Amino acid sequence: MTPRDPKAEIRELLYELCVDLGFCLPSHEQQRLREAPPADADSFADAVFAAEGMDPGQHTQLWYQVRERIDRRLHG
Repeated sequence: MTPRDPKAEIRELLYELCVDLGFCLPSHEQQRLREAPPADADSFADAVFAAEGMDPGQHTQLWYQVRERIDRRLHG
């Protein structure tokens, strides 16, 4: 079994969020999340919304969709 590359996992996650949900973050924001990812799915979802300049409180349903993708991808 080969070890998982955390940065590759995040790169794939960010690609999925872009293609499936429209969160196509600027390259510097993607790099920031790959280099220092938030510790949990809630914080990661908040960081994605902040990088897009969106208020998660105004897009609750979409925030939960983003959070679910993050949790599934990073925690199986």
